[in-house]
Amino acid sequence: MATDLDRLYGCTAKPSSVLNFIFMSIANMARKMLISTSSSKAENTEKWKLTDHLRFMVMLISWLMLWVLRFFMDLFSCSMISSPDYHLGGSSSVRRFQLSPYSSSATEEALPSCGLILRNRVDVDGLAVKALVKALTHVLALLNEIPASSRKYQYTMAMADQIMEDNARHGHSAVLHVNRLALASSFTRTSALLYRCLQVQTSPSGDYGDSWHLRAIKAIPFGSCIASYMKAITMFLNAAFSWFDTATTLFQRRDYNVEPDIMAEKLAQELLWVTNKLRCYGDVNEALVQWSLASGLASLSLNASPRVQGSAVKISAFLFRELTRKDLEIARQVKFRLLVLWTPLFCHASNGHAYPILMSFQMAEIERAMDEVISNSPAMEQEFILTTWLENYVVSVSDWPNLGLAYDRWCQSTREMVHH
Repeated sequence: MATDLDRLYGCTAKPSSVLNFIFMSIANMARKMLISTSSSKAENTEKWKLTDHLRFMVMLISWLMLWVLRFFMDLFSCSMISSPDYHLGGSSSVRRFQLSPYSSSATEEALPSCGLILRNRVDVDGLAVKALVKALTHVLALLNEIPASSRKYQYTMAMADQIMEDNARHGHSAVLHVNRLALASSFTRTSALLYRCLQVQTSPSGDYGDSWHLRAIKAIPFGSCIASYMKAITMFLNAAFSWFDTATTLFQRRDYNVEPDIMAEKLAQELLWVTNKLRCYGDVNEALVQWSLASGLASLSLNASPRVQGSAVKISAFLFRELTRKDLEIARQVKFRLLVLWTPLFCHASNGHAYPILMSFQMAEIERAMDEVISNSPAMEQEFILTTWLENYVVSVSDWPNLGLAYDRWCQSTREMVHH
């Protein structure tokens, strides 16, 4: 049965001959250089020349390329398997089962194990749920790829809405779970795409400055030489993965001429839409957890365009209101991370310059929610949250959010602790 399923989904266990040839060529080159370097330096204790350093660096990069090729060979060995999430290249797994009701032979050939599966009702239900998840996730993924100016964009969004509404009307718990799984996957994908888009805007030149771990290595004896090798390897890895991401994006995307700022605005609007849908279908906790872990996106949002900031502020405000719900169990760490990561955006966002992001009553409501969450947090977390708020609030032009009362209350409670 496993063999039939592998044949059905097009899984190829062997990598391509081109990758095999490249892998073996680099392996032989790296092996010869390793033997040459070790044998030549075993009998020579003099200082290395520039050519020796270069040869050693090439050897290290060759071994690193072996690992990268090995990773790609394992990644693409089963590239035709239908993903449980979506296919961005347009070859949906649903197209594999375009079976005609008048062609029984085609059905028997495409589903060799259909007789075994139909005997087990549980397996049939599981396959049906997986098919629905893949279909909805695929539609939501296409929504990310289609430009907003296309006339098919609204059609695709309406199709996703219709699938989710039909699933909700069905009433079965497993079918209701389809919406949550697909929306959670879409939230992850859209936030990742938005992060990469903002990253391109803020650092298009690809600055490879020394990070903290490289500076720490340089502080130790002979650390400069090691740090140079590590920096070269890091630059090579970044270039390789950047090339791979660019090639994948060009292969997958339908629109090749969309500016990064327009794409970022579109993705931010879609992320807000997905967040509202998660709230409608009872899985806002997933959005809370993912938003509390999006530290990179929170940092890049501070320098984003006003419209991207507006969508990020609306998402954060929407999720902050959910923190005070009594019927929702939210981990204390999630609340803490949300407040620390996204409070600076509230202070620095261009609220009201081009259009009002939030109304006055909404801003007051969010301030009350933040105050309530802070007051119920431990003293050390209160200190960290309020310190983060204050150092951003005093240097911003905005008067919102004003957590002065929460800060005064924390100071008073701290004095009482000292008194006791």
